[in-house]
Amino acid sequence: MPVEYKDYYKTLGVAKSATTEEIKKAYRKLARQYHPDVNKKPEAEKRFKEINEANEVLSDPDKRKRYDQIGPDFARYANAGQGPGGFQWTYRGQPGRSGTFSGEDIGDFSDFFQTLFGGNGGGGGFSTEDLFRTARTGRSRNAPQIGGDLESEVEITLLEAFKGGERQLEITDQNGRTRKLAVKIPTGVRDGQRIRLSGQGSPGANGGAPGDLYLRVRIRPHPQFARDGDDLRMDLPVALHEALLGAEVTVPTLKGRVSLRIPPETQNGRTIRLAGQGMPRAGGGAGDLFVTVKVVLPTKLTDEDREAIRKIGERQEDPRRHLL
Repeated sequence: MPVEYKDYYKTLGVAKSATTEEIKKAYRKLARQYHPDVNKKPEAEKRFKEINEANEVLSDPDKRKRYDQIGPDFARYANAGQGPGGFQWTYRGQPGRSGTFSGEDIGDFSDFFQTLFGGNGGGGGFSTEDLFRTARTGRSRNAPQIGGDLESEVEITLLEAFKGGERQLEITDQNGRTRKLAVKIPTGVRDGQRIRLSGQGSPGANGGAPGDLYLRVRIRPHPQFARDGDDLRMDLPVALHEALLGAEVTVPTLKGRVSLRIPPETQNGRTIRLAGQGMPRAGGGAGDLFVTVKVVLPTKLTDEDREAIRKIGERQEDPRRHLL
């Protein structure tokens, strides 16, 4: 008869991301509610045992880690007719526990618990500490071992980071084997950010799940735009007459060209903000584009040009008057 999978998180009514304190709080509340000395309903004792079993696993970091790693693949192990660890062991109790779980007997634990943690026969002489030390170190000959994680780099353009999308990559592993992978580039991804590809790492041993592949993003420098968080910055060449008299000019953005008004008498180095023209934000919206005006002075002046500039200079205040 197949062994039924038990969702310990559901038993305690907590999320899989629950903290140790949240698990402890949920266990105490339920234990008080269903303790046989308090609750005389026929189903209370069974429920109380289920709650204690769930707490036995989720309150222990090592047991919880093993449960989270092996639990989803439990059906495959159960169908193979043995526990994932391949162990035979005896539960030796835990100091200070309720008498419900005392002595050498693990009969109060479910078949799922015994199968998952190797208790498929009993009497093998492994303590709980022995069992989970073996699970941590992977030294058991038959125990499934999760494969190692791998890390590589992927170089993309700023435009790819802006738009996101799918990228076809060839990844060479440590054994020299090349694999082709379709990688989804998140919109607005940042330089140095990692993309996780679940199950694309090193293969596991003895039926263990493969590890993950982490791709660290490197964004190629752009010839016009510099990234500053979710904002973009660029220098905009402006002719002298445009800066003096004002003008409507077109500015490139990663979305396309937009119109920008240069106010009259704009000083060299002034920065103008274009709202929403930066990089997409993870939570929605976008950063801004900051355009710095770079006034380009005319060359090849005629005599008339020089005379006109002299007249302008005669009316202009000394820009160095405030210097000591």
